[in-house]
Amino acid sequence: MQLHLSTWAEVETYLKTSKGIIMPIGSTEQHGPNGLVGTDAICAEVVAKGVGDATGALVGPTIPVGMAVHHMEFPGSMTLKPSTLIALLRDYVGSLAEHGFERFFFVNGHGGNIATLRAAFYEIYAENRALRGRDAPDLRCTLVNWWENGEVGRLSRELYQGKEGSHATPSEVSLTQYAYPDSIKSAAMDPEQAPAGGFHDARDFRRRYPDGRIGSAPGLARPEHGQRLYEAAVGAIATQYRAFLAEQ
Repeated sequence: MQLHLSTWAEVETYLKTSKGIIMPIGSTEQHGPNGLVGTDAICAEVVAKGVGDATGALVGPTIPVGMAVHHMEFPGSMTLKPSTLIALLRDYVGSLAEHGFERFFFVNGHGGNIATLRAAFYEIYAENRALRGRDAPDLRCTLVNWWENGEVGRLSRELYQGKEGSHATPSEVSLTQYAYPDSIKSAAMDPEQAPAGGFHDARDFRRRYPDGRIGSAPGLARPEHGQRLYEAAVGAIATQYRAFLAEQ
């Protein structure tokens, strides 16, 4: 059940039995020579929909742009300032809370969102309590990164043998290839596996990693890998979602 494909009456009925909603959030940024600019948003959306199907949960609209200032030396990348993203999340959650939603389960596709999401949750809690005091609704927000669970990690190690890396990974490229087989890209990459390391700002990122990869070999990506990764992620995260709703 997707919010944007539902009627208000269907949402009203849903709220009689559940106060939970799944919120996909990603990014619009470069993902190396063969990775789609929308990779992080696509991954979050596809996995979130799968979890919604598996659990009967309502899935909110994907937030497709995140905190990606470090990618801005690559054309096509977009970013929100952390303060802008926090304001957006406060309004998203606040709007839905007004209707009775209380459990907000964010499925994240972009590592650069993590710190801002966590800060936003505490802004939401503080504002909720400031407005309503001890009578404030019991709002809870949590974050899961689709790639960060034992099942996906084991599968990644099996498929890519230490060549996963940390950006423009074969796992995330494989998942987009599974989701959008008509948009599979190919590109020569030399070396096969990019160097790993850190960076400072966007200019430093482009200087250190000129083709956009960090420690990864996304040429190993395959759509059939993407299907296996999708199934692993959905299974693991569906369990996490059910546990989140069951918390006292």
